[in-house]
Amino acid sequence: MYYDFTEMPVWKLAMSYSVKIFELTIDLPKKEDYALTSQIRRSSVSVSDNLAEGFGRETALDKKRFYVISRGSLLESRNQLIYGQNVLYFKAEEVSELIKLNEQIHLELNKLIKTLRPKF
Repeated sequence: MYYDFTEMPVWKLAMSYSVKIFELTIDLPKKEDYALTSQIRRSSVSVSDNLAEGFGRETALDKKRFYVISRGSLLESRNQLIYGQNVLYFKAEEVSELIKLNEQIHLELNKLIKTLRPKF
């Protein structure tokens, strides 16, 4: 049992992921400030944001809803990584490393969501 969302291993991974995304996007062209740069940063930080918000909810159903939103944001950021690589903003090695972390977070989120399913 965790007493704070910052103790959750999946939250720690998600926070690390968003910091790495921030670092990856520092040198993107200025013309991308309100496009890819903003979008990928927001979607990546949304993963840990929704984990934190879900942690604070009382019911399993409410928690699950935020954890599912977190997973959606995670997949959105993966798509943006692939796009950034395809338009030659990101190097394949950088994207590969981040996608591995993304997949690890995805697996952990799926486990977390599964624990909140009703048991009949």
